[in-house]
Amino acid sequence: MESTAHPQRLAQSFPTSVWHRLRPDQFRLRSCRTLLRQFRAPRLQSQWRLTGIAFTVVALLTACSSGAGETDDRDGTASAGAESESSGAQSGSDSAAGAPDADSPEVVATGLEAPWSVAFTGDTPLVSERDSGRILEIGDDGQAREIGRIDEVSGSGEAGLHGLAVDDDRLYAFFAAGTENRIVRFDLLGEAGDLSLGEEETILDGLPTANFHNGGRLALGPDRMLYATLGDTGDRDSAQDEKALSGKILRMTPDGQVPDDNPFGDSLVFSMGHRNPQGIGWDDEGTMYASEFGQDTWDELNVIEAGGNYGWPEVEGIAEDAGAGGDAGRAGGDAGGAGGDAGGDFIDPVQQWSPAEASPSGLAVTDDNILIAGLRGERLHQVPLDDLSTSTELWSGEHGRLRDVVQAPDGSLLVLTNNTDGRGEPGPDDDRLLRFTP
Repeated sequence: MESTAHPQRLAQSFPTSVWHRLRPDQFRLRSCRTLLRQFRAPRLQSQWRLTGIAFTVVALLTACSSGAGETDDRDGTASAGAESESSGAQSGSDSAAGAPDADSPEVVATGLEAPWSVAFTGDTPLVSERDSGRILEIGDDGQAREIGRIDEVSGSGEAGLHGLAVDDDRLYAFFAAGTENRIVRFDLLGEAGDLSLGEEETILDGLPTANFHNGGRLALGPDRMLYATLGDTGDRDSAQDEKALSGKILRMTPDGQVPDDNPFGDSLVFSMGHRNPQGIGWDDEGTMYASEFGQDTWDELNVIEAGGNYGWPEVEGIAEDAGAGGDAGRAGGDAGGAGGDAGGDFIDPVQQWSPAEASPSGLAVTDDNILIAGLRGERLHQVPLDDLSTSTELWSGEHGRLRDVVQAPDGSLLVLTNNTDGRGEPGPDDDRLLRFTP
């Protein structure tokens, strides 16, 4: 027997899901990193122990190393693999070195009104305003210029103009309009500093809506499909109904059609059992992550699987016994901590926080970390990709409520504050767009 294992030959022993997104030129670095993450997952640890593949994990890693509802009262009532391409962002670059660090972020723009989402067209950030229905471009001088307004937006409670996503020269927007949520797209016309929107084209309408638990995040995935988050819109049981679109993460073609490989047949549903997911993103392996508001016990960071059921309303947070109907999950448990396979029909979060610590909205995935913006928590949670069970905090209480975080094309991070949404305490310059180097 050879003393040094051959990584490519050993890779044939692993589940296809570990390798199917890796190109040959990425194999050594990314496959090692993928193995570390996958082997920490409780579901795969159990599977690999049973099949004897754990030995192969060690051998392969050796070979690699040798080669190189955001409602604050949480009861549903309102109170006063490829790179992710949801915003056109690329992985970090040398030009990000010009941005300040997290201790002293740059103020890019001020005077925004209940901003909700940031997306990039080229190097230009676009910002949505929830209540006004405006879409703004932020110039190099920090001035916000309106490039269009969606007049049909119904700004009420948590509902209004939500997520933006850019696909080449087309802008997608998610918004509430009367008794429904819609997803529309526009051609982006002109150049930076003089952008405008073409005719509005509806690609999906008739989605459930409510003044709370509206979801609303949009992102283009590494598979070039459009993903949208939709909360339970106050209908808790709909999250467990495969035929309902509320309480789900949806996956569609850029034209709003059902992809042939969606997990529930002729349905837009990609995953289910969600209360109010508001952040989605992908790492460079193609693994999808989502942040989600719990009710009054646990907020969640989930690894999203096609066809996965994340338990709401039967389970909130990590379930001690999924078969027991999630009572332990609703009652809580140890603060924070990691999950994985709930051991039954539901998939546990990989990490959870109390609502006072988080109330998570948008998230960004960098080369090394997941950054999650917190509203009630008024902080960024930074979760290392090589240990999803841990996190550190940035900006706790320093800038108020945080709605979205995105990675810019230069590798820096942009963060939207959200103190003018009716629940914060706005300062004279709020709301603001902040920038720092991760």
